[in-house]
Amino acid sequence: MNTGYNDDSIQTLEWHEHIRRRSGMYIGRRGNGERQGDGIYVLLKEVVDNSVDEFSQGYGKRIDITIEDKTVTVRDYGRGIPLGKVVDAVSKLNTGGKFDTANFQKSVGMNGVGTKAVNAMSSDFYVASYRDGQVSFAHFCRGILLESGLEESSEKNGTFIRFTPDEQMFEGYSFHMEIVETMVKNYSYLKKGLTLVLNGTPYKSENGLLDLVTENMDETPLYPLIHLEGEDIEIVLTHGNSYGENISSFVNGQNTRDGGTHLAAYREAIAKAFKDFFKKDYKPEDVRQGIVGAIAIQIQEPIFEGQTKTKLGSTFMWETEVKGPDGSTTTDRGPTIRSFINDFVTKSLDNYLHMHMELAPIIEEKIKASKAEREEIAGVQKKTRERNKKANVYNKKLRDCRYHFCDKVPKGHEEEREKTSIFITEGDSASGTITKVRDALTQAVFSLRGKPLNSYKEKRKKVAENEELNLLISALGVEDDLENLRYNNIIIATDADDDGMHIRMLVLTFFMKYYPDLIRRGHIHILQTPLFRVHNKKETVYCYSPEEKEAAIAKLKTGVEITRFKGLGEISPNEFVDFIGENMRLDPVKLSEEESIAEIMDFYMGDNTVERQNFIRQFLRSEEELEDVNI
Repeated sequence: MNTGYNDDSIQTLEWHEHIRRRSGMYIGRRGNGERQGDGIYVLLKEVVDNSVDEFSQGYGKRIDITIEDKTVTVRDYGRGIPLGKVVDAVSKLNTGGKFDTANFQKSVGMNGVGTKAVNAMSSDFYVASYRDGQVSFAHFCRGILLESGLEESSEKNGTFIRFTPDEQMFEGYSFHMEIVETMVKNYSYLKKGLTLVLNGTPYKSENGLLDLVTENMDETPLYPLIHLEGEDIEIVLTHGNSYGENISSFVNGQNTRDGGTHLAAYREAIAKAFKDFFKKDYKPEDVRQGIVGAIAIQIQEPIFEGQTKTKLGSTFMWETEVKGPDGSTTTDRGPTIRSFINDFVTKSLDNYLHMHMELAPIIEEKIKASKAEREEIAGVQKKTRERNKKANVYNKKLRDCRYHFCDKVPKGHEEEREKTSIFITEGDSASGTITKVRDALTQAVFSLRGKPLNSYKEKRKKVAENEELNLLISALGVEDDLENLRYNNIIIATDADDDGMHIRMLVLTFFMKYYPDLIRRGHIHILQTPLFRVHNKKETVYCYSPEEKEAAIAKLKTGVEITRFKGLGEISPNEFVDFIGENMRLDPVKLSEEESIAEIMDFYMGDNTVERQNFIRQFLRSEEELEDVNI
């Protein structure tokens, strides 16, 4: 059968067309700037990474970054791009200086893609390299060269890049400065001696990771922070009274927020070091409960999982090909990352503890308390699970998906695993609607019955005895370790009425108190569902705010009818399929560096104070404000 597949079906794309059409290969998700992993921040990071790598090689101690409206400029004072290669460096794939490890040891960007992706995805891109009294410049639009040249210049050596992300690629985007500021701060913490100036404000760290952990802690540490440095490694750690583990990780200055081999090795090494020091077989989860810290390592030619470089995949500290006299090739490998980190942490932490013996009883008391609580909770959870199993409650509450975040999936389907989601819904009506239209491959549904327990003032034993929350923990797979999380996205899907908002707050309180790392790692989201349906005989528009509703009315003009949705159950399955598919709107649940989990929970879920009453009065929207007065 002739399917029309012939010579004309084979296409050769220009480099910039391929990047624009397959943007996910280069920057992950596009987004609109609301989340730290959105594409516009990846573009910014790619440019700044190059400047940071220059500093790491000993050139330039200052980087100027400005963001005005939607345009970014980055100016460093390094060596500058070789003048004859400026155009190639930003417009020819697999072209760059970082393939040569003699010039760029332990850099972040190494695959010759970064600035090319920025160029291709920008409506305006300008680069200038200043070297020895000359400047070589090039101006592009969406990857197409407009002009270039070489002139005399009195500017200091270095590189200047200006870019404006393309609205065609990032619809409705804007830079959220708190996200950019966090990125810039992290660079300063990891590169002592480097000054980064963001919109006129300088950021510089004198104590590296110690400053990062100290400034970001939202509780009082149980003992002074332990700060240890070695060749190619720096660690910080202490304990607090909160639940979970709060460990930041970095590779060559890159914030690996999704962890990787180095974070796994650090978690393992911490547990081993304390067990060896106390000469007791404490379980790793008891040692690490409440741990706060960070690790940064430097390795040659790091292998990251994905272009966005948020998870380290390397196994060895270095791995290079060596050619023999006969032309044969062998692989020269350094120590494994696991053994390198384990050796450093075990020896250095043991030495530190023996030199500061006053810390030992504080640390061991914390470990023992965590052990006692875990053993008590384990017994309670087991009884609750057995009761639920007999009542066959679990199968009624969870409609599972076929792929899980922690499972091995068929080759070629890794992207589906990353998309795995679980919707936490209220009641059978909403869960039934989502279940009918979900993607059963990647989307699971968990149905809550009524309002869950307010975890804020309850001890963990009471929470473990609660049927709803116990089943939720089992569904997520995080009873023993967050690394066993079964879904990449945990999506709270409740109604937009008072009861729905209350349930949402109760679920968030549970996660914030007992599983804060799920929030820190970006796994928790709020599902946005439309408040209004605006339609006429020709077109239907779903609106998520009164402002969107007014815009839709103006667009559709005549014969307009408006429906106000008050609950998920009111939306038909045929309509709902659009809201949890490719066009799904999610609000990420995130914490800024300045926010304290304890203070947030106390404000929203603690005693009813005057401050909270005033806050509610200030931001409360009445039902009349949401309704269409023209209906």
